[in-house]
Amino acid sequence: MDSNSLFYSLELVAGSGNTLNVEQTTALQTSLVILKKNYKFHRVLFWGKILGLKEDYFIAQGRGEDEMKDKKTLYSFNCMDWMLLAPATDSVIEEVSKTAKGSFVGDPSYVYEHVEIHRAGGRNDAIQEEVVTKVNEESRLAVTVHQIDEEASVVPRGAYLKSPHGLVQINRSFGGLSHSEAGKLDNFLHFSKAKNLKKKSILEMGDLNPAIDFLDVLSDDIPKGSWSLQLECASRVLVLRSLLWPGLTFFHLPTTPQHGHIYIGDGRKNLDLPFMI
Repeated sequence: MDSNSLFYSLELVAGSGNTLNVEQTTALQTSLVILKKNYKFHRVLFWGKILGLKEDYFIAQGRGEDEMKDKKTLYSFNCMDWMLLAPATDSVIEEVSKTAKGSFVGDPSYVYEHVEIHRAGGRNDAIQEEVVTKVNEESRLAVTVHQIDEEASVVPRGAYLKSPHGLVQINRSFGGLSHSEAGKLDNFLHFSKAKNLKKKSILEMGDLNPAIDFLDVLSDDIPKGSWSLQLECASRVLVLRSLLWPGLTFFHLPTTPQHGHIYIGDGRKNLDLPFMI
């Protein structure tokens, strides 16, 4: 959610219990302005909070000219001092998936270990070799933020435009979805690189506008039913909750451009979801 409307936005998602105390919110409103100036970001978003056993990680994201590609993630323990997170590469994602289990500790230098035993040779003269994979919690944090962004980051249809040169920017003329449009999951998109668009038929592609329909639709998610859509605050606010990543809440005020999402949770994916639906 945008740092410029943090107080107001937090109230709209408070029904899920996803909120911050007054001290944290006040500290964020000051530090995120300084963060934007120091790193020369076009805008800064408060991404959310990942809960740890010792300390909690507060996450912020800075956006550049291209909203999708020019993105940097930072974390803090006190909402004032921010540290840059390295981008999650494929090799790091693979290491974290094998090694990191359980809750976050709250210490970026904490090391997770995974031991694999490889056997070589015949049955009688087999040689056992131990392969130890180590990864620190800072890498796990970067991977978790990346995965949540890929699988659960949400925007309303039309909120962003893609230019013929591939530049993704905020649509300044976006006035919000109507009340009838806001009640349909088809009008909400994943704000990540599209994976399902190429699978659509030529007839389906003919109905799409390439300037705004360049993202995947939430209704195509597998398993079906991984999103909870509700109207709250006397039907003034639409709220989407992810059941795949419990703790992620998206809000949108119909007929206004205001929207955003926040994640407050333990950073663990609900792998049992297909068996729960």
